[in-house]
This record gives sequence, structure tokens and C-alpha cells, in this order.
Amino acid sequence: MEDKNDLMEKIVSLCKRRGFIYQGSEIYGGLAGTWDYGPLGVALKNNIKNLWWRMFVDGRDDMYGIDAAILMHPKVWEASGHVSGFSDPLGNTRFNLMFETKVGTGEEATKSYLRPETAGGIFVNFKNIVDSFHPKLPFGVGQIGKAFRNEIAPRDFVFRTREFEQMEIEYFIRDSEWEKSFEEWRTEVCRFNDAVGITKKSVHELEVPDSERAHYSKRTIDFEFDFPFGRKELYGLAYRTDFDLSAHERASTVELKYQDPETNEKFTPHVIEPSFGVDRTVLAVLISAHTEDELGGEKRTYLKLKPAIAPVKAAVFPLLKNKPELVGKAREVYAALKKEIPQIVWDDNGNIGKRYRRQDEIGTPWCITIDFDTLTDDTVTVRDRDTGEQQRMPTVELSSLILKKLSVIV
Repeated sequence: MEDKNDLMEKIVSLCKRRGFIYQGSEIYGGLAGTWDYGPLGVALKNNIKNLWWRMFVDGRDDMYGIDAAILMHPKVWEASGHVSGFSDPLGNTRFNLMFETKVGTGEEATKSYLRPETAGGIFVNFKNIVDSFHPKLPFGVGQIGKAFRNEIAPRDFVFRTREFEQMEIEYFIRDSEWEKSFEEWRTEVCRFNDAVGITKKSVHELEVPDSERAHYSKRTIDFEFDFPFGRKELYGLAYRTDFDLSAHERASTVELKYQDPETNEKFTPHVIEPSFGVDRTVLAVLISAHTEDELGGEKRTYLKLKPAIAPVKAAVFPLLKNKPELVGKAREVYAALKKEIPQIVWDDNGNIGKRYRRQDEIGTPWCITIDFDTLTDDTVTVRDRDTGEQQRMPTVELSSLILKKLSVIV
């Protein structure tokens, strides 16, 4: 069995070496709790976010997307309880985790905060969504965005950081329907795990006890993942009751109720909140995908990523880079594919074996080799990452093959 510390070191090393994730401000010695996503890392992260958006916003008729500002009126965080209660113990005092900043200049400057979560931006826009779109309950609002917490001890790579990204939904319901809705979103969280390729047996549901739940929650389930550094929270699912809308209505004095279009009944909706951390998803995906095996008598390491989230979908090679006729044909195939599938790369560095290993390590599902037979019959060799098996197929069928496999969502 692989040593867990060893696995974490391998993940961090691969991320640095292959351009997934770098230490923030590295040339100045780094800044604790900050990480920069390199070319492959940002592609992986964007693919995860795009899949989430497709599943939970574009793929549903009852969802609306927003992108709220990071800076908000300070009273937002007073009403939500973050100013008084969002803290960790530090010695004999409580240390508030929000980053303070100033809005304006000189004596006119007012204290504000970098948002510690994205949910606040959804709640303060509840009335705007209702007034603009007149949705029928139940409906949800989804957002992907940055959040900031002045963590006392950031640690475990991108698991606990001071700047991170969240994918959150506030799903507005009648209070009588909360249990049914809660179970539906519980299923949806599991479906997303499957879609991004997080190992099922490594995910565990923890019913959070009363004493440990957030002040706004009546019920919370934490979806925990077996990280190499221990079983830790990956996602959360909370029943927030009507706490948030009621609190913001009191603080702002603006009515935040929903009026039933059929009965004209006015009431404050309750909320189910599925919350997903982007960075923790990236880490769980990398850990789930990291695979070591033996192929052709040689040991290899590869990322067994789902094609839908792999940063590179396919790599195109000329068999030999010193043969102009092969390079020319390979460039032609590459250019045609790139028009339809942007995440295609060109690779002619080193021999064919080294190219395969390099692409395996970054999780590229397919490698396409243009050889001398291609020049006569217009077929290419397509190699599968997981099995190493190769098949010949006409170049005209390449894009349809890849697009078909990329369209599959669990």
C-alpha cells in the first residue's frame, strides 16, 4: 500500500513539474496559503467549473446564474453574522477570519471586507432575481467565485488556503419541502462526484451534530474525502432555513419575501445550500486520478482523468520530427482538430515513448500519431491512455470520436 505522505509529495511534485499548480510568489520565497494555477491547472479547474455550471445551471430549468461583486456593503456581513461570529481561537482571543480593507480614500474611507463566502452575494440579489425573472418556487441561484479567509494556519497544499474559489447554490423552497429537496441535492452532489471522477469509496457522508453546525443551519451533511493527510471536508450540504433572507430583510429594511403568483400568499422562502470548493475538488480529482502501473514492461505514472475534465483532450504527434512530409501532415491533422476541440496539443519533443509517458502523466486521454501509412491511406494511430492499446482509424473520424466521448456526463 502506498504511503500517504509519499502520495501527497508525488502529487505536489507532479503539479509543479508539469505546470498544474505553483507556489504563489515563488521567486520571492512564496506567500503561505496562496497558490498559482499554471497552464494545465487552470485548464483542469476551468473544465471542472464548466461541468458544474453545465450540470447545475445550464442543464436545469429552475436555476439562475449570477456573478456578484467581491466587495460588498459591510452591513451584509454584519447581518449574516460573520462580523460577530466568523472567528477562530488564537491564544485567549477570538481571531476574525475576514480580510479587512478600505473603500474610498482618506477620512472618507470606510471599512469593508473581502467576502469570506459567495453565498452572501446570492442572498442580497434574491429580490433582483425575483423581480427580473418572476421564477416559481422551487428555484435556485448558482455562482462560482473567489472567497477569502485569513486562515491562521493554511496547510495541506490547496486544501486550506487564504484565497480560494467556491461553486455554490442557494435553492429556495417552501419550508414544508425542505426534507424532500435536501435529499434531491444529496443525490446531485454524489452525481457531480461521479462526473468529475472522484473515487466513490473515498467519499463519506458525515451528519454534522447540533453542537458543530453553523449558526444558520438546521441540518448539515459534510461530504468528506480520504485525503492523504486525513479524512477532511470536501463539500457541504446545509439546510439554512430562512435565516439569511430574514436577517437581510431586518438589516436592510427591504422586503425579501416571495409572493405566490397563484394564491398571492407572501412568505420568506427557506434554503438548501450545496457548497462545492473548486480547489478541494481539483485536489480530490488529482488524488483519485493518480495511478501507477506497468505498461510494456516499464513502470509508469499517469492521471486517469475523466476526458470531460482532462486539461488536454488529445495530443498529435508526427512519428518522426525530422521528416517534413510527416510533420506537414501532422500539422494539418492538428489544425483541423484544434478548430473543433480547442484543448488539443502538438508534441514532437523526444521519441514516441517519451511523448506517451509525458502525455500519460498529465492525463491526456488519447495520443494521435501520424506515420508513413497516413500519407498513403489517410489513417492514423490512436492510443488509449489507460490501456495503452492502439487502433487505426481514418482522420476524418477523429473529431467525432473525441467529441462523443467528451459529451458523456454521469
